[in-house]
Amino acid sequence: MLFINSTSLTPASFVLNGIPGLEEVHLWISFPLCTMYNIAITGNFGLIYLIYSEEALHRPMYIFLALLSFTDVLMCTSTLPNTLCILWFNLKEIDFKACLVQMFFVHTFTGMESGVLMLMALDRYVAICYPLRYATILTNSVITKAGFLTFLRGVILVIPFTFLTKRLPYCRGNVIPHTYCDHMSVAKISCGNVKVNAIYGLMVALLIGGFDILCIAISYTMILQAVVSLSSADARQKAFSTCTAHICAIVITYVPAFFTFFTHRFGGHTIPPHIHIIMANLYLLMPPTMNPIVYGVKTKQIREIVIRFLLKRKDNPSHSI
Repeated sequence: MLFINSTSLTPASFVLNGIPGLEEVHLWISFPLCTMYNIAITGNFGLIYLIYSEEALHRPMYIFLALLSFTDVLMCTSTLPNTLCILWFNLKEIDFKACLVQMFFVHTFTGMESGVLMLMALDRYVAICYPLRYATILTNSVITKAGFLTFLRGVILVIPFTFLTKRLPYCRGNVIPHTYCDHMSVAKISCGNVKVNAIYGLMVALLIGGFDILCIAISYTMILQAVVSLSSADARQKAFSTCTAHICAIVITYVPAFFTFFTHRFGGHTIPPHIHIIMANLYLLMPPTMNPIVYGVKTKQIREIVIRFLLKRKDNPSHSI
C-alpha cells in the first residue's frame, strides 16, 4: 500500500471495491444504475427547463421543485459516474483528497435534499392554511434566503466530516468495500478510534434529518387540521391533491435513507454487505429518478404543460426532423 509518508499513516489513495460478493455481476448491475441515472438527468433538467420557460410555473411551489431537481442532479452526479467506472472498467482507485471531496459533496447534497423537502412542506402549509397571504409570505427574496440557508446548514455541518476522517490513521489497508466514499465506510477501515466520527455522524443526522422530519410532520399535521375543517368535499380533495406528489417524494427519499443509516450503525452483522451497498446507491439514485416522474404525473399544471408540448410537436412535424 502507498502512503504519503510513513509517520502519518495516511494513504495516497483508496481502493473502492465496488459491491463485495457480486463482482462477477458488476456489469449487469451497472445497466439499471446507468438507465436510472440517464432518466434522472433527463427528467430533472427537463423539469428545470419547463419551470424556467413557463411563466405559469413561476410560483413558490415550482421554484422549490426546481431547487429539488437541481439538488437531485448534483446528488446523483457526485457518485454515479465514479460508480459506473468501477463497475464497467474496474477503475477502483481514488485519490485520498478526492475521496474526502466526494464525501463532502455526497453528505452536503443529501442534507440539501432533506432541507428542500422540508421547505416544500412549509410551502404547502402556507398555501393551504394562509392562501390569501401565500404570495406575500413566500416572496422570491424569502425563497432565495431559505434555499441558501439550507445549503449553508449542510456545508457547515458536513465540513467536520472531512477533518475527522483525515485525522484517522489507516494502517489496516486502503480498501473500502463500497462504490463511493461515505463517511462511516471510510472511517471503519481506520485502525484508530472512530467513536467521535460515529457520535458526530449521529448528531448531524439528528440536526438535519431529525429536524427536517419534525418540521414536515408538524406542517402536515396542521395541514390535515385545516383540510378537515373545510366544508366542501371538492375543496378538501383539491387541497389533498396538491400534497400528493410531495408526500410521495418524502417516502421515496426517507425510506432508503433510514435503511442506509440504521444498517450502517446497527445492522452491520445481520444485513449482507452487498444489500447495504446496493441500498446506499439507490438512496442517492431513487429520489432523482422518481421525483420528476412523480411530479410529472401527480401535478396537474406540469402534466398539462407536458401534454400540450407533446401535442404541439405532433402537430408540427418539422420539430421532429
